[in-house]
Amino acid sequence: MMKFNDVYVVDDDKIFHFIIKKLLANNNIDVSPHFFENGLLALNGIINKLDNGETPPDLILLDINMPVLDGWQFLEEYKKLKDRLQKDIIIYIISSSDNTVDINRANDFKTEISDYYLKPVTVEAIKAIFSV
Repeated sequence: MMKFNDVYVVDDDKIFHFIIKKLLANNNIDVSPHFFENGLLALNGIINKLDNGETPPDLILLDINMPVLDGWQFLEEYKKLKDRLQKDIIIYIISSSDNTVDINRANDFKTEISDYYLKPVTVEAIKAIFSV
């Protein structure tokens, strides 16, 4: 079982942030979540950590539909950063989109994305993610 410490939650929905906090607390999942409202803020967070010699997050929970830089754009930019990373960041998409186009597009990022979960996120999904 992998231990996650630093977790980025990249989603513009404040209610989702609240739900994630509750799911983590109620399931005794001890991590440090950092919340970002779009992909650009999260990407800058990773770059700042790398520039300061800090360890990037262990895990990213990524939404697709967000303003400024959406999940797909984030993944494109993340691919460009991967050579600077000491280890891969585990990324899960958690989206309300059950659109076949989005689900199929996730296949374009097989090396970046561990899995694709639909909202509303369940206790089972959180347990599956955090018991990797």
